[in-house]
Amino acid sequence: MKEQIEKIKITAKEEVKNALDLQSLDEVRVKYLGKKGELTGVLRGMGAISQEERPIIGGLVNTAKEEIENAIKEKEEELKVIELNKKLENEKIDITLPSVKVKRGSKHPINRIIEELEDLFVSMGYDVVDGPELETDEYCFERLNLPKGHPARDMQDTFYVTTEYLLRTQTSAVQARVMMDNKEKTPIRVICPGKTYRRDDDATHSHQFGQIEGLVIDEGISLAHLKGTLEVFVKHMLGADSKLRFRPSYFPFTEPSYEVDVSCFKCGGKGCNLCKQTGWIEILGSGMVHPNVLKMNGYDPEKYSGFAFGTGLDRLAMFKYGITDIRLLYANDVRFLNQFDRKD
Repeated sequence: MKEQIEKIKITAKEEVKNALDLQSLDEVRVKYLGKKGELTGVLRGMGAISQEERPIIGGLVNTAKEEIENAIKEKEEELKVIELNKKLENEKIDITLPSVKVKRGSKHPINRIIEELEDLFVSMGYDVVDGPELETDEYCFERLNLPKGHPARDMQDTFYVTTEYLLRTQTSAVQARVMMDNKEKTPIRVICPGKTYRRDDDATHSHQFGQIEGLVIDEGISLAHLKGTLEVFVKHMLGADSKLRFRPSYFPFTEPSYEVDVSCFKCGGKGCNLCKQTGWIEILGSGMVHPNVLKMNGYDPEKYSGFAFGTGLDRLAMFKYGITDIRLLYANDVRFLNQFDRKD
């Protein structure tokens, strides 16, 4: 049996030496060291030899096994180096070749509008604030002078989640939250861009759309301050030659209230299909904060006054970039969005 073990060891080491790849090397390992391997078979036959010889034979088998394992390990390292060199040779990169242009995204036009507005109003001393999109009836309506049963609620087709909670129909809800959170009742100057929700869906309306709300409260605030602010806003966003026109309107949370038109940036006020031959385009709603709103949110209307305005971010983006269908803003069509790559 000693001769058999020695022969197995020599034969195994020779086959290891001649292995050409890792797969054939693994086959040698299984052949001699596996569960059904030749050395394992020697161990199984030890029952036929005397007890005195068993330790000797066991030691020889272990020694042979260790030598074969060491030979396999050395050969494995050698074969791995050879395979790596072949791989590097076959897969080397020619760094002189021109690179493939990587497609990149661009900022969405709505995000561009938001960033531009935030930069403008922050430079004018405003704070940018936010509020919850899942709003309560109290903040979305009641604290804005729209008690339950008020007919103006019908102007906004609202998504109600429960009788108390709803998806906010306007960022005006943030007005009330900002005023209530201001415990010291100090002056306020904020803007709030965000998402709002109404049950609309056609070429010019969406069930979800963006709005930006502006609110200023202080002593001695007048309509002149509102007009001056909106002139800066419109000229910055739509061009220095833009003109404003105020039309009386109605909003429950402002008094007096105004719809604000801007001279058509396409025809310069001469009349075209965009402005329906009027020379003017409606752009936002505004007004002086209603005394009831001030009072309900902790401000003394005898001491403080303020103005508020709000416009649709989607509508503003459509005007600024000449977009004719609001649904393009939500389609995520790369062909459309690529047009705004680094667009000023």
